[in-house]
Amino acid sequence: MTDVKQYKADIRIFGEKINEIGSHLSVTKNTMREINADGLTILPGGIDPHVHLSLPDYVPEQYRWADNYESGSKAALAGGITTLGCIAVPEKDETPLGTLKRETDAAQQQTIADIMIHPVLHSPTDETLQEYPKLVEKGCTSIKIFMVAEDFEKFSLEYLRALFAAKKAGLITLIHCEDYSIITAVCHSLIREGRESLKNYADSRPVISEVVATQRAIAMCEVTDAPIYIVHLSSERALEVCERAQEHSLPVYVEGRPIFLYLTREMYLEPEGALYVVQPPLREENDIEALWRGIQKGTIHTIATDHAPHTREQKLAPSLNIANLVPGINELQVMLPMLHSRGVLEDKISLKRFVALTSTNSAKLFGLYPRKGTIQVDSDADLVIWDNKEEREITKADIFSKAAFSIYEGERITGWPKITIRRGEIVYENGKITALPGSGQVIPRGNPQLLN
Repeated sequence: MTDVKQYKADIRIFGEKINEIGSHLSVTKNTMREINADGLTILPGGIDPHVHLSLPDYVPEQYRWADNYESGSKAALAGGITTLGCIAVPEKDETPLGTLKRETDAAQQQTIADIMIHPVLHSPTDETLQEYPKLVEKGCTSIKIFMVAEDFEKFSLEYLRALFAAKKAGLITLIHCEDYSIITAVCHSLIREGRESLKNYADSRPVISEVVATQRAIAMCEVTDAPIYIVHLSSERALEVCERAQEHSLPVYVEGRPIFLYLTREMYLEPEGALYVVQPPLREENDIEALWRGIQKGTIHTIATDHAPHTREQKLAPSLNIANLVPGINELQVMLPMLHSRGVLEDKISLKRFVALTSTNSAKLFGLYPRKGTIQVDSDADLVIWDNKEEREITKADIFSKAAFSIYEGERITGWPKITIRRGEIVYENGKITALPGSGQVIPRGNPQLLN
Protein backbone atom coordinates (compact mmCIF):
# COMPACT_ATOMS: atom_id res chain seq x y z
CA MET A 1 0.00 0.00 0.00
CA THR A 2 1.35 3.44 -0.97
CA ASP A 3 -0.22 6.88 -1.11
CA VAL A 4 -1.23 6.30 -4.75
CA LYS A 5 -2.05 2.61 -5.15
CA GLN A 6 -2.86 -0.67 -3.47
CA TYR A 7 -1.82 -3.97 -5.04
CA LYS A 8 -0.84 -7.51 -4.16
CA ALA A 9 2.84 -8.41 -4.47
CA ASP A 10 5.83 -10.01 -2.79
CA ILE A 11 8.65 -7.85 -1.44
CA ARG A 12 12.26 -8.96 -1.31
CA ILE A 13 14.56 -7.17 1.11
CA PHE A 14 18.33 -7.31 0.74
CA GLY A 15 20.31 -5.59 3.47
CA GLU A 16 18.61 -2.31 4.33
CA LYS A 17 16.82 -1.81 1.01
CA ILE A 18 13.83 -3.09 -0.90
CA ASN A 19 15.50 -5.19 -3.57
CA GLU A 20 12.56 -6.48 -5.62
CA ILE A 21 8.77 -6.23 -5.81
CA GLY A 22 6.83 -8.75 -7.88
CA SER A 23 4.47 -11.69 -8.04
CA HIS A 24 5.46 -15.12 -6.71
CA LEU A 25 9.04 -14.22 -5.88
CA SER A 26 10.98 -17.39 -5.14
CA VAL A 27 12.82 -18.17 -1.94
CA THR A 28 16.56 -18.26 -2.58
CA LYS A 29 19.45 -19.81 -0.70
CA ASN A 30 20.20 -16.35 0.72
CA THR A 31 16.73 -15.99 2.21
CA MET A 32 17.05 -15.61 5.98
CA ARG A 33 13.34 -15.41 6.72
CA GLU A 34 10.05 -15.55 4.87
CA ILE A 35 7.09 -13.67 6.37
CA ASN A 36 3.60 -14.67 5.34
CA ALA A 37 1.55 -11.44 5.22
CA ASP A 38 -1.47 -13.00 3.51
CA GLY A 39 -4.62 -11.19 4.61
CA LEU A 40 -2.61 -8.29 6.04
CA THR A 41 -1.61 -4.91 4.60
CA ILE A 42 1.97 -3.75 4.14
CA LEU A 43 2.40 -0.01 4.72
CA PRO A 44 5.44 2.24 4.45
CA GLY A 45 6.99 2.86 7.84
CA GLY A 46 5.26 5.74 9.55
CA ILE A 47 7.04 9.07 9.90
CA ASP A 48 6.23 11.35 12.82
CA PRO A 49 8.01 14.59 11.92
CA HIS A 50 7.42 16.34 15.25
CA VAL A 51 8.43 14.81 18.59
CA HIS A 52 10.31 15.89 21.72
CA LEU A 53 12.77 13.41 23.21
CA SER A 54 15.50 15.62 24.67
CA LEU A 55 15.96 18.93 26.47
CA PRO A 56 19.03 21.01 27.32
CA ASP A 57 20.65 20.61 30.72
CA TYR A 58 19.34 23.89 32.12
CA VAL A 59 15.69 22.73 32.10
CA PRO A 60 14.54 21.82 35.67
CA GLU A 61 13.69 18.19 36.35
CA GLN A 62 9.96 18.78 36.90
CA TYR A 63 9.58 20.00 33.31
CA ARG A 64 11.70 17.38 31.56
CA TRP A 65 10.28 14.81 29.15
CA ALA A 66 9.70 11.32 30.43
CA ASP A 67 11.15 9.76 27.24
CA ASN A 68 14.55 9.79 25.62
CA TYR A 69 15.56 8.53 22.17
CA GLU A 70 15.47 4.91 23.33
CA SER A 71 12.08 4.81 25.04
CA GLY A 72 10.56 7.15 22.46
CA SER A 73 11.81 4.82 19.72
CA LYS A 74 10.17 1.85 21.39
CA ALA A 75 6.82 3.62 21.57
CA ALA A 76 7.11 4.67 17.94
CA LEU A 77 8.09 1.26 16.57
CA ALA A 78 5.33 -0.49 18.52
CA GLY A 79 2.92 1.86 16.78
CA GLY A 80 4.33 1.37 13.26
CA ILE A 81 6.45 4.54 13.12
CA THR A 82 10.01 4.00 11.93
CA THR A 83 11.28 7.59 11.55
CA LEU A 84 11.04 10.47 14.00
CA GLY A 85 11.60 14.20 13.53
CA CYS A 86 13.09 15.38 16.81
CA ILE A 87 12.96 18.98 18.00
CA ALA A 88 16.40 19.92 19.36
CA VAL A 89 16.45 22.86 21.80
CA PRO A 90 19.86 24.53 22.10
CA GLU A 91 21.89 24.82 25.24
CA LYS A 92 22.55 28.42 26.27
CA ASP A 93 24.56 30.28 23.59
CA GLU A 94 24.64 27.16 21.38
CA THR A 95 24.40 27.66 17.62
CA PRO A 96 22.30 25.43 15.34
CA LEU A 97 25.38 23.51 14.22
CA GLY A 98 26.33 22.87 17.83
CA THR A 99 22.81 21.73 18.62
CA LEU A 100 22.81 19.39 15.62
CA LYS A 101 26.12 17.80 16.65
CA ARG A 102 25.16 17.35 20.30
CA GLU A 103 21.79 15.83 19.49
CA THR A 104 23.26 13.62 16.76
CA ASP A 105 25.81 12.23 19.22
CA ALA A 106 23.09 11.50 21.79
CA ALA A 107 20.70 9.96 19.27
CA GLN A 108 23.34 7.68 17.76
CA GLN A 109 23.91 6.14 21.19
CA GLN A 110 20.25 5.66 22.12
CA THR A 111 17.89 5.54 19.18
CA ILE A 112 16.26 2.48 17.64
CA ALA A 113 14.03 4.36 15.23
CA ASP A 114 15.65 6.45 12.53
CA ILE A 115 15.89 10.14 13.34
CA MET A 116 15.89 13.52 11.65
CA ILE A 117 16.75 16.57 13.76
CA HIS A 118 15.11 20.01 13.68
CA PRO A 119 17.35 22.50 15.57
CA VAL A 120 15.44 25.27 17.33
CA LEU A 121 16.44 28.81 16.43
CA HIS A 122 16.73 31.18 19.41
CA SER A 123 17.76 34.86 19.20
CA PRO A 124 19.06 34.64 15.61
CA THR A 125 22.31 36.44 14.83
CA ASP A 126 24.49 36.82 11.76
CA GLU A 127 26.58 33.93 13.08
CA THR A 128 23.63 31.53 13.31
CA LEU A 129 22.20 32.51 9.93
CA GLN A 130 25.57 32.03 8.29
CA GLU A 131 25.45 28.42 9.50
CA TYR A 132 22.42 27.58 7.37
CA PRO A 133 24.40 26.41 4.31
CA LYS A 134 26.58 24.29 6.60
CA LEU A 135 23.49 22.69 8.12
CA VAL A 136 22.39 21.71 4.62
CA GLU A 137 25.84 20.26 3.89
CA LYS A 138 25.43 18.06 6.96
CA GLY A 139 22.03 16.84 5.78
CA CYS A 140 19.88 19.02 8.07
CA THR A 141 17.34 20.93 5.98
CA SER A 142 14.90 22.20 8.62
CA ILE A 143 14.81 24.66 11.50
CA LYS A 144 12.18 25.34 14.20
CA ILE A 145 10.83 28.71 15.39
CA PHE A 146 8.58 29.35 18.40
CA MET A 147 6.47 32.46 17.83
CA VAL A 148 4.93 31.77 21.25
CA ALA A 149 8.23 32.65 22.98
CA GLU A 150 9.12 36.11 24.25
CA ASP A 151 12.32 35.72 22.25
CA PHE A 152 10.32 36.03 19.01
CA GLU A 153 8.87 39.39 20.06
CA LYS A 154 12.30 40.74 20.95
CA PHE A 155 13.96 39.60 17.72
CA SER A 156 11.13 39.70 15.17
CA LEU A 157 13.26 41.44 12.53
CA GLU A 158 16.02 38.88 12.96
CA TYR A 159 13.50 36.04 12.59
CA LEU A 160 12.30 37.55 9.33
CA ARG A 161 15.90 37.64 8.16
CA ALA A 162 16.12 33.98 9.19
CA LEU A 163 13.38 33.11 6.70
CA PHE A 164 15.23 34.94 3.93
CA ALA A 165 18.31 32.89 4.86
CA ALA A 166 16.25 29.68 4.91
CA LYS A 167 14.95 30.35 1.42
CA LYS A 168 18.45 30.95 0.12
CA ALA A 169 19.91 27.84 1.78
CA GLY A 170 17.02 25.50 0.93
CA LEU A 171 15.58 24.91 4.41
CA ILE A 172 11.98 24.50 5.50
CA THR A 173 11.02 26.35 8.69
CA LEU A 174 8.73 24.75 11.27
CA ILE A 175 6.71 27.40 13.13
CA HIS A 176 4.75 27.20 16.38
CA CYS A 177 2.03 29.80 15.78
CA GLU A 178 0.74 31.37 18.98
CA ASP A 179 1.09 35.05 19.89
CA TYR A 180 3.18 35.68 22.99
CA SER A 181 1.76 39.11 23.82
CA ILE A 182 -1.89 38.06 23.62
CA ILE A 183 -1.34 34.96 25.73
CA THR A 184 0.68 36.86 28.34
CA ALA A 185 -1.90 39.64 28.63
CA VAL A 186 -4.85 37.23 28.86
CA CYS A 187 -3.10 35.08 31.46
CA HIS A 188 -2.35 38.14 33.61
CA SER A 189 -5.99 39.22 33.36
CA LEU A 190 -7.31 35.80 34.34
CA ILE A 191 -4.92 35.58 37.28
CA ARG A 192 -6.09 38.99 38.54
CA GLU A 193 -9.65 37.64 38.39
CA GLY A 194 -8.66 34.59 40.43
CA ARG A 195 -9.06 32.26 37.43
CA GLU A 196 -5.55 30.82 37.32
CA SER A 197 -6.75 27.20 37.54
CA LEU A 198 -6.05 24.96 34.57
CA LYS A 199 -9.80 24.56 34.22
CA ASN A 200 -9.49 27.94 32.47
CA TYR A 201 -6.58 26.85 30.30
CA ALA A 202 -8.45 27.11 26.97
CA ASP A 203 -9.49 30.69 27.80
CA SER A 204 -5.89 31.60 28.61
CA ARG A 205 -4.77 30.85 25.03
CA PRO A 206 -7.68 32.06 22.88
CA VAL A 207 -8.09 31.12 19.24
CA ILE A 208 -7.19 34.66 18.17
CA SER A 209 -3.65 34.14 19.52
CA GLU A 210 -3.23 31.29 17.03
CA VAL A 211 -4.94 33.19 14.21
CA VAL A 212 -2.79 36.31 14.58
CA ALA A 213 0.43 34.32 14.76
CA THR A 214 -0.57 32.22 11.74
CA GLN A 215 -1.34 35.38 9.76
CA ARG A 216 2.05 36.78 10.71
CA ALA A 217 3.87 33.60 9.79
CA ILE A 218 2.18 33.57 6.40
CA ALA A 219 3.07 37.24 5.87
CA MET A 220 6.70 36.31 6.51
CA CYS A 221 6.35 33.45 4.05
CA GLU A 222 4.90 35.75 1.40
CA VAL A 223 7.65 38.34 1.80
CA THR A 224 10.49 35.80 1.72
CA ASP A 225 9.00 33.04 -0.46
CA ALA A 226 10.45 30.64 2.11
CA PRO A 227 8.48 27.40 2.69
CA ILE A 228 6.94 27.18 6.14
CA TYR A 229 5.44 24.25 8.02
CA ILE A 230 2.88 25.25 10.63
CA VAL A 231 2.96 22.72 13.44
CA HIS A 232 -0.02 21.38 15.44
CA LEU A 233 -2.67 23.67 13.98
CA SER A 234 -5.73 23.49 16.23
CA SER A 235 -8.52 25.76 15.01
CA GLU A 236 -10.90 26.33 12.12
CA ARG A 237 -10.00 30.03 11.91
CA ALA A 238 -6.26 29.41 11.69
CA LEU A 239 -6.84 26.73 9.06
CA GLU A 240 -8.87 29.18 6.96
CA VAL A 241 -5.90 31.56 7.01
CA CYS A 242 -3.64 28.77 5.74
CA GLU A 243 -6.10 27.72 3.06
CA ARG A 244 -6.28 31.25 1.67
CA ALA A 245 -2.49 31.33 1.49
CA GLN A 246 -2.43 27.98 -0.29
CA GLU A 247 -5.00 29.27 -2.81
CA HIS A 248 -2.47 31.99 -3.65
CA SER A 249 0.23 29.32 -4.17
CA LEU A 250 2.27 30.26 -1.13
CA PRO A 251 4.47 27.41 0.19
CA VAL A 252 2.47 26.95 3.40
CA TYR A 253 2.20 23.43 4.82
CA VAL A 254 0.05 22.39 7.75
CA GLU A 255 0.48 19.71 10.39
CA GLY A 256 -2.50 18.19 12.18
CA ARG A 257 -2.25 16.69 15.64
CA PRO A 258 -4.23 13.64 16.77
CA ILE A 259 -5.57 15.03 20.03
CA PHE A 260 -7.19 17.93 18.15
CA LEU A 261 -9.15 15.44 16.03
CA TYR A 262 -10.78 13.63 18.94
CA LEU A 263 -11.19 15.85 22.03
CA THR A 264 -12.58 19.29 22.94
CA ARG A 265 -11.85 21.88 25.61
CA GLU A 266 -14.47 20.29 27.86
CA MET A 267 -11.74 17.89 28.98
CA TYR A 268 -10.17 20.68 31.06
CA LEU A 269 -13.23 20.64 33.33
CA GLU A 270 -12.63 17.00 34.27
CA PRO A 271 -11.06 16.20 37.68
CA GLU A 272 -7.79 15.30 35.90
CA GLY A 273 -8.18 17.89 33.17
CA ALA A 274 -4.52 18.93 33.51
CA LEU A 275 -3.57 15.70 31.74
CA TYR A 276 -4.90 17.25 28.52
CA VAL A 277 -2.86 20.45 28.64
CA VAL A 278 -1.14 20.90 25.28
CA GLN A 279 -0.07 23.94 23.26
CA PRO A 280 -2.31 25.24 21.68
CA PRO A 281 -5.20 24.05 23.85
CA LEU A 282 -8.07 21.81 22.88
CA ARG A 283 -10.77 23.72 21.00
CA GLU A 284 -14.46 23.27 20.08
CA GLU A 285 -16.40 20.63 18.17
CA ASN A 286 -16.57 22.89 15.10
CA ASP A 287 -12.77 23.01 15.07
CA ILE A 288 -12.58 19.20 15.06
CA GLU A 289 -14.97 19.10 12.10
CA ALA A 290 -12.95 21.74 10.24
CA LEU A 291 -9.68 19.89 10.78
CA TRP A 292 -11.15 16.68 9.38
CA ARG A 293 -12.33 18.66 6.32
CA GLY A 294 -8.83 20.02 5.91
CA ILE A 295 -7.43 16.51 6.05
CA GLN A 296 -9.94 15.34 3.45
CA LYS A 297 -9.24 18.29 1.13
CA GLY A 298 -5.49 18.02 1.49
CA THR A 299 -4.98 21.47 3.04
CA ILE A 300 -3.63 19.65 6.10
CA HIS A 301 -0.64 17.70 4.84
CA THR A 302 0.67 15.62 7.74
CA ILE A 303 -0.34 14.18 11.09
CA ALA A 304 2.23 14.38 13.89
CA THR A 305 2.00 13.82 17.61
CA ASP A 306 4.14 16.63 19.02
CA HIS A 307 4.97 13.80 21.44
CA ALA A 308 6.03 15.63 24.60
CA PRO A 309 5.65 12.98 27.29
CA HIS A 310 5.32 13.63 31.00
CA THR A 311 4.30 11.32 33.81
CA ARG A 312 0.89 11.58 35.42
CA GLU A 313 2.57 13.02 38.52
CA GLN A 314 4.24 15.78 36.50
CA LYS A 315 1.01 16.68 34.73
CA LEU A 316 -1.06 16.80 37.93
CA ALA A 317 1.41 18.70 40.13
CA PRO A 318 -0.62 21.05 42.40
CA SER A 319 1.69 24.01 41.69
CA LEU A 320 0.64 24.20 38.02
CA ASN A 321 -1.64 26.90 36.66
CA ILE A 322 -2.30 28.76 33.40
CA ALA A 323 1.05 30.57 33.66
CA ASN A 324 3.07 27.61 34.94
CA LEU A 325 2.57 24.68 32.59
CA VAL A 326 3.77 21.16 31.95
CA PRO A 327 2.35 20.90 28.42
CA GLY A 328 2.41 17.84 26.20
CA ILE A 329 1.21 14.25 26.04
CA ASN A 330 2.31 10.79 24.99
CA GLU A 331 0.69 9.77 21.66
CA LEU A 332 3.45 8.10 19.62
CA GLN A 333 2.41 4.49 20.08
CA VAL A 334 -1.26 5.05 19.24
CA MET A 335 -1.09 7.72 16.51
CA LEU A 336 -1.46 5.31 13.59
CA PRO A 337 -3.97 2.91 15.22
CA MET A 338 -6.17 5.81 16.37
CA LEU A 339 -6.12 7.52 12.96
CA HIS A 340 -6.85 4.23 11.22
CA SER A 341 -9.74 3.42 13.53
CA ARG A 342 -11.24 6.91 13.74
CA GLY A 343 -10.35 7.96 10.21
CA VAL A 344 -10.15 5.06 7.77
CA LEU A 345 -12.69 2.75 9.36
CA GLU A 346 -15.16 5.59 9.90
CA ASP A 347 -14.83 6.56 6.22
CA LYS A 348 -13.37 9.99 6.93
CA ILE A 349 -10.23 9.23 4.90
CA SER A 350 -9.03 6.51 2.54
CA LEU A 351 -6.14 4.20 3.34
CA LYS A 352 -4.15 6.01 0.63
CA ARG A 353 -4.70 9.34 2.38
CA PHE A 354 -3.74 7.66 5.66
CA VAL A 355 -0.38 6.69 4.12
CA ALA A 356 0.15 10.18 2.70
CA LEU A 357 -0.61 11.85 6.03
CA THR A 358 1.50 9.55 8.18
CA SER A 359 4.46 8.83 5.90
CA THR A 360 4.75 10.05 2.31
CA ASN A 361 4.07 13.76 2.72
CA SER A 362 6.48 14.08 5.65
CA ALA A 363 9.16 12.23 3.69
CA LYS A 364 8.76 14.69 0.82
CA LEU A 365 8.60 17.86 2.89
CA PHE A 366 11.63 16.96 4.99
CA GLY A 367 13.92 15.71 2.23
CA LEU A 368 13.65 11.96 2.83
CA TYR A 369 11.69 10.88 -0.25
CA PRO A 370 11.97 8.39 -1.94
CA ARG A 371 14.44 6.87 0.49
CA LYS A 372 11.56 6.78 2.96
CA GLY A 373 7.81 7.31 2.80
CA THR A 374 7.00 4.78 0.09
CA ILE A 375 7.37 1.16 -0.97
CA GLN A 376 9.55 0.86 -4.07
CA VAL A 377 12.78 -0.74 -5.20
CA ASP A 378 15.88 0.92 -3.69
CA SER A 379 13.87 2.62 -0.93
CA ASP A 380 14.76 1.83 2.67
CA ALA A 381 12.97 -1.31 3.79
CA ASP A 382 10.86 0.55 6.33
CA LEU A 383 7.67 -1.51 6.38
CA VAL A 384 4.75 -2.16 8.68
CA ILE A 385 2.80 -5.39 8.42
CA TRP A 386 -0.58 -4.09 9.46
CA ASP A 387 -3.70 -5.94 10.58
CA ASN A 388 -6.70 -3.84 9.57
CA LYS A 389 -9.04 -6.01 11.65
CA GLU A 390 -7.21 -6.49 14.92
CA GLU A 391 -9.18 -4.91 17.75
CA ARG A 392 -7.26 -4.08 20.87
CA GLU A 393 -7.89 -2.06 24.01
CA ILE A 394 -5.35 0.61 24.86
CA THR A 395 -3.94 -0.42 28.23
CA LYS A 396 -1.27 0.93 30.54
CA ALA A 397 0.52 -2.43 30.49
CA ASP A 398 1.23 -2.16 26.76
CA ILE A 399 2.68 1.36 26.83
CA PHE A 400 6.37 1.65 25.97
CA SER A 401 6.65 5.37 26.75
CA LYS A 402 8.07 6.16 30.18
CA ALA A 403 5.14 8.51 30.63
CA ALA A 404 3.51 5.23 31.71
CA PHE A 405 -0.04 6.25 30.89
CA SER A 406 -2.21 7.22 27.94
CA ILE A 407 -5.16 9.61 27.85
CA TYR A 408 -6.81 7.00 25.62
CA GLU A 409 -6.60 4.09 28.09
CA GLY A 410 -9.67 1.88 27.89
CA GLU A 411 -10.57 2.75 24.31
CA ARG A 412 -10.95 -0.12 21.85
CA ILE A 413 -9.15 0.58 18.59
CA THR A 414 -9.14 -1.46 15.37
CA GLY A 415 -6.00 -1.68 13.23
CA TRP A 416 -2.57 -2.39 14.73
CA PRO A 417 0.93 -3.28 13.51
CA LYS A 418 1.91 -6.94 13.74
CA ILE A 419 5.53 -6.47 12.64
CA THR A 420 7.57 -3.30 12.16
CA ILE A 421 10.67 -3.40 9.94
CA ARG A 422 13.24 -0.59 9.97
CA ARG A 423 15.84 -0.64 7.18
CA GLY A 424 15.39 -4.37 6.71
CA GLU A 425 15.58 -5.31 10.39
CA ILE A 426 12.56 -6.54 12.32
CA VAL A 427 12.39 -4.14 15.24
CA TYR A 428 8.94 -4.93 16.66
CA GLU A 429 7.11 -8.26 16.69
CA ASN A 430 4.65 -10.03 18.99
CA GLY A 431 4.43 -7.04 21.29
CA LYS A 432 8.19 -6.84 21.83
CA ILE A 433 10.99 -4.56 20.64
CA THR A 434 13.61 -6.77 19.00
CA ALA A 435 16.38 -4.29 18.13
CA LEU A 436 19.03 -2.63 20.26
CA PRO A 437 19.57 1.02 21.19
CA GLY A 438 22.02 2.62 18.78
CA SER A 439 20.78 0.59 15.81
CA GLY A 440 18.80 3.57 14.55
CA GLN A 441 20.44 6.27 12.47
CA VAL A 442 20.35 10.04 12.15
CA ILE A 443 19.38 10.23 8.48
CA PRO A 444 20.90 12.92 6.24
CA ARG A 445 18.29 14.72 4.18
CA GLY A 446 18.03 16.56 0.91
CA ASN A 447 16.14 19.77 0.19
CA PRO A 448 12.39 19.78 0.83
CA GLN A 449 10.24 18.45 -2.00
CA LEU A 450 7.34 20.87 -1.94
CA LEU A 451 3.84 19.52 -2.43
CA ASN A 452 1.32 20.78 -4.95
